[in-house]
Amino acid sequence: MTTAAAPATPDADPADQVTAPARAHWFRRLLRDRAAALALLVLALIILGAIFAPWLATHDPALNSRSIMTPPIWSERGEAAHLLGTDGQGRDIYSRLLYGARLTLLIGFLAVGLGGFLGSFVGLLSAFNEKLDPIVMRTMDVLLSFPAILLGLALVAVMGQGVLPVVIALSVSSIPDCARVARGIAIGVMKQEFIEAGRAVGLSNIQLFQRYLVRNAISSIMIFISLRFGQTILIGATLSFLGLGARPPAAELGMMASQGREFLLFAPHIAVIPSVLIFVIVLSANVAGDALRDVLDPRLQA
Repeated sequence: MTTAAAPATPDADPADQVTAPARAHWFRRLLRDRAAALALLVLALIILGAIFAPWLATHDPALNSRSIMTPPIWSERGEAAHLLGTDGQGRDIYSRLLYGARLTLLIGFLAVGLGGFLGSFVGLLSAFNEKLDPIVMRTMDVLLSFPAILLGLALVAVMGQGVLPVVIALSVSSIPDCARVARGIAIGVMKQEFIEAGRAVGLSNIQLFQRYLVRNAISSIMIFISLRFGQTILIGATLSFLGLGARPPAAELGMMASQGREFLLFAPHIAVIPSVLIFVIVLSANVAGDALRDVLDPRLQA
């Protein structure tokens, strides 16, 4: 005599049961991709350098010296005291690069984190509540019509130059994209059978939202946010290049590139070195984000 199998309950989420084996070793699969592993290594080194900038820097990043526009150490007139040379005010570029990467990464993480959280929440809520969907999506369309650069100009005109207006502008510009992506992912999750099973057993809307919608949509949303990080860094550096970011003498990569454009003909390293670091950060973030998408997206795993 056989015992009938117990019916599936919402506590045992079918979506989690299907994807758990695929996600168990996602980090190991990510490291198998040489390009992704190299990108993660480069990003980790840059982040560590930014975190430990006070200990790794050889000079005060705001301190002027008599060694003005000294070329990097590999040049003929390079000095061992300034590995990457000095800028037009005699400040050590290596030290300013460490502090500039710290501020640039901080702006990127804050903007992506705040904009991604708010946008994802709004998108999930819009898909969960059909009555709010038209209002929320039309509001996102309005926000999507404001470019980050114009929004940054407006905020700087009201709040003054600084890091906070740039973070707000980048966060607001990230909300519509994250909301639209989260809404599309959530609509697919809402069609799954375990959502109906949860409603059938009397789970509240809050329980359904937290335990089933968020849990099954969060990985795909994180993939998009990781891809958005590189773009946010690039837009933030552009705003700083236009003079809308941090105030001098603070070091920021976009502002360093802007200050060096006056010396491109006879001291190109002042602008080229921070520009190259911006390029490396954005490229590494995009490569790592693409690899993360390939690993975590179940549609691509097939």
